[in-house]
Amino acid sequence: MHPTPARSFGEGPYPTLVIRGATLIPGNGGPPVGPADIVVRNGRIAEIRSAGTPGLPMQPNRNPQSASREIDATGMYVLPGFVDMHGHNGDPDKVADPSYAYRLWLAHGVTTIRGVPLFGGDVAHALSDKRRAEAGEIAAPHIYVYQTLGSGWANGPTDTPQKARAWVRWAARQGVDGIKFFNRGVETPEIDRAAIDEAKKYGMGTVAHLAQPNIVEFDARDAAAAGLGTITHFYGHFESMLKGRRAQDMPPGYNFNDEQARFGGIAEIWNQIHEPGGPEWVAYLEEQKKTGVVFDPTFNIYSASRDLMRARNADWHQRYTPPSMTRFFESNRDNHGSYFFDWTTTNEVTWRNFYQRYMRLVNDYKNMGGRVTTGSDPGFIWQIWGFSYILELEMLQEAGFSPIEVIEAATINGAKTLSEPKGREPDFGLVRTGMRADLVIVPENPLQNLKTLYGTGHERLDDATNRQKRVGGVRWTIVNGIVYDAPALLNSVAAQVEQAKAATPQP
Repeated sequence: MHPTPARSFGEGPYPTLVIRGATLIPGNGGPPVGPADIVVRNGRIAEIRSAGTPGLPMQPNRNPQSASREIDATGMYVLPGFVDMHGHNGDPDKVADPSYAYRLWLAHGVTTIRGVPLFGGDVAHALSDKRRAEAGEIAAPHIYVYQTLGSGWANGPTDTPQKARAWVRWAARQGVDGIKFFNRGVETPEIDRAAIDEAKKYGMGTVAHLAQPNIVEFDARDAAAAGLGTITHFYGHFESMLKGRRAQDMPPGYNFNDEQARFGGIAEIWNQIHEPGGPEWVAYLEEQKKTGVVFDPTFNIYSASRDLMRARNADWHQRYTPPSMTRFFESNRDNHGSYFFDWTTTNEVTWRNFYQRYMRLVNDYKNMGGRVTTGSDPGFIWQIWGFSYILELEMLQEAGFSPIEVIEAATINGAKTLSEPKGREPDFGLVRTGMRADLVIVPENPLQNLKTLYGTGHERLDDATNRQKRVGGVRWTIVNGIVYDAPALLNSVAAQVEQAKAATPQP
């Protein structure tokens, strides 16, 4: 990967920034409130002041006066900055410029990301970007650095519990925030349990993609009981609720390393489990809730499996997906997640059946008080940064979340999950006095239509012209008081993609 370039976007931070006349969506599940003025001083929300009464003219000459900058957000909505709990960036075969992903995240209101990992085994690059983002030296969200077990150090594979604990201590000294587990290879359940235990001693978070190779020994029930912080994706949930068997019934010729077999076959578990809402289903969720484990469903990243044509032809690819990304996405046996070798109607129907039950599981967990967060896992399976995150919000609503619950999952739930391992309350994730000024300002009400958060906006009929017009998109994203013009970020990405297309030989 290229080094991350110095910040050339964004203005501020300012001694005093005032956002005038907005309706606030606080992020805690509470209703919108407004109109209000938000006063930001030195990167923190210093005051939230009433600007008047809905339906009446706003109060004139409102304090404070003589702010370093004012944003007129009359008629607009302010939300907490979004938290993407499953982020990747570094892959020179896709886009060698790290700022491409960061700009797309910022342009969609994402102000904090959990890299799982951000740059593969390049711990130094991830930690450098974390520090530089915090200092406002690069145009990027806040970064929490989670690394795969054993990555980045010079002492070989973590193939014993003792070496796993030693790696955790090494990573903590480097400033790594948490660990990503994969449940395969040298990662035995004993090794993962040791690393999870050691991580708790050093204030490090934990998240797992519970892959099939060791799933019979270490499923989602086992991982949560061991103290795992977050289960990402769907792996391990249904394996914990199999009916009449201990392992998923796979075809005789199944091979995990054949990606179409892997990703086609995993969805076939949908009708091998106990019925949704039954006693075994409820008991599983109650047991998970007692452990405090967080569900990070990443619905979006596998959505092409249920409708490949939609994902491949999404509105944003033409302007914002460079040729190198398209080559990566196109079906082949070399690139991870490019597994649609011969994707059939049967495959898509199986995945739709799987999604019905998986969405029911996540919604039921939320309804009983379990915590659910939002993660996008961008850069794979026809999903690019920012756009895939908004798709995740839409799919949470499809799962049964109300729009206000979607925003809660996207903001304070992620903030709590990242802060708790460190033993502190989050200072972001809400529009509230004293919080970090990580904010999203949008001209449309996202509770009415989450599609208006996409960088490509939403098409709506203009009755005055009888023609479609595009509305929506994020207007400003604020990170630590630095104000980013979201349309300008998108335009810079579009120009970069156009330049890449011009330099790419046409077939």
